[in-house]
Amino acid sequence: MKPGDSYLPNTFEFETRPLVKPTGFREYDARWWFGHPASERPPELNLLGVQALGMGLATLIRRLGAGPDIVVGHDFRSYSLGIKLALAQGLMAGGAHVRDIGLALSPMAYYAQFALDCPSVAMVTASHNENGWTGVKMGCERPLTFGPDEMAQLRDIVLSGDFDLVGGGSYEAIPNFRERYIEDLVDGVRIGRKLKVVAACGNGTAGAFAPEALERIGCEVVPLDAELDFSFPRYNPNPEDMEMLHAIRDKVLETGADIGLGFDGDGDRCGVVDNEGNEIFADKVGVMLARDISARHPSAQFVVDVKSTGLFMTDPVLKEQGASTDYWKTGHSHIKRRVKELDAIAGFEKSGHFFFNPPIGRGYDDGLVTAIAVCQMLDRNPDRSMADLYRALPLTFGSPTMSPHCADEIKYEVVDRVVKRFADMKQAGEAVAGHPIVDLVTVNGVRVVADDGTWGLVRASSNKPELVVVVESPVSEERKIAMFRAVDAILRENEEVGAYNQSI
Repeated sequence: MKPGDSYLPNTFEFETRPLVKPTGFREYDARWWFGHPASERPPELNLLGVQALGMGLATLIRRLGAGPDIVVGHDFRSYSLGIKLALAQGLMAGGAHVRDIGLALSPMAYYAQFALDCPSVAMVTASHNENGWTGVKMGCERPLTFGPDEMAQLRDIVLSGDFDLVGGGSYEAIPNFRERYIEDLVDGVRIGRKLKVVAACGNGTAGAFAPEALERIGCEVVPLDAELDFSFPRYNPNPEDMEMLHAIRDKVLETGADIGLGFDGDGDRCGVVDNEGNEIFADKVGVMLARDISARHPSAQFVVDVKSTGLFMTDPVLKEQGASTDYWKTGHSHIKRRVKELDAIAGFEKSGHFFFNPPIGRGYDDGLVTAIAVCQMLDRNPDRSMADLYRALPLTFGSPTMSPHCADEIKYEVVDRVVKRFADMKQAGEAVAGHPIVDLVTVNGVRVVADDGTWGLVRASSNKPELVVVVESPVSEERKIAMFRAVDAILRENEEVGAYNQSI
């Protein structure tokens, strides 16, 4: 049976036909509005639709030659377990051998691919999205997750009902896998420096993992919102949002902690606040880690996303240590794949996804591996605080990631218009924010660069009905604001662009 895309709850059709909205198949994972009692927004997915997704995923991994074994897990939301079981039922109908690790972080599911020798993974999570959202992060070539090509194939299989229902599937619950994952994280790691660490979890899944892991490497841990509560009573667990960063800052200053570490809802991202309460955007943390890593691994290669600071190209310490950096498409699957292609030692995203290849990690994004790497960096600098390391970076003036609303159905078209607009301006010799345009990076949306190094980025969000806007200037706060106003003026030429989630 082919899924539909507009059945309403409390109807016969909703209970008897699969509902799968096509826009839920995004660039590198799947994300749908499942519904929430406090919202009148109609669902984009029902449990029969999840079952169809499982049948489609089993069909795809079989056709890709990955074999039948697949790891499944779920995050801590009121509906995630039910969604995972519906997904598993569909997978088994397609002949998959399901290995269920239970309540998990996304990186725990990625780790299970190695530990259980399973080529494929399907992690039920909406990450940092608000309650009512659900999704699945998938892959069949560890440590990689699906990119646009695989997601397009999966979409076509599911929406057309083109399933290979070969049967012969099986289900196995893997007991106590949480302990196995934490043991792997802390194996051989011990911090000699006494560090007091705020571990902020936003009441998300990481609360069951992060405090224990940090304690076991020798940190004094101050838990913050570490109790699991799928209502997210204070804010969504998103270390890129200023609300969560402000809460971490306040707890760091209150307790005199050496550092604050924040984790998102599925634990694959990490945010950082220093001992003086400075909320450090993740791309700057990446520069610090790149300095630390390239000091021990000369001529190190890094990959960063197009939202990230220009310091990866201009920092004198990285230059002196022979480091090189490739700017690539935003998105955990894109950066993960690029890190593997270039055999880079690490990749960093401004959103807080960090990817470490051996000897640091296994190539996938894990917020706890990142947190441990930051603690080890401090351990290797016993006479310097996190604020000292931050001050040692060249000064730039950067914005948070800002996200004006734009419907999924139109957002990519809007970005194409903005790219063309800036390309026409550059060709005509027009200025942006009063300065000549010297470069346009169009690998993912458009990053327009002025002659003084000030830049602005516009791209489409891959997992929400939003655009993404970031600006940075190495010159001044005023130049940063001028670039934002120039970029925003171009955006406002498109009536489909709505309000921002947060201001500059």
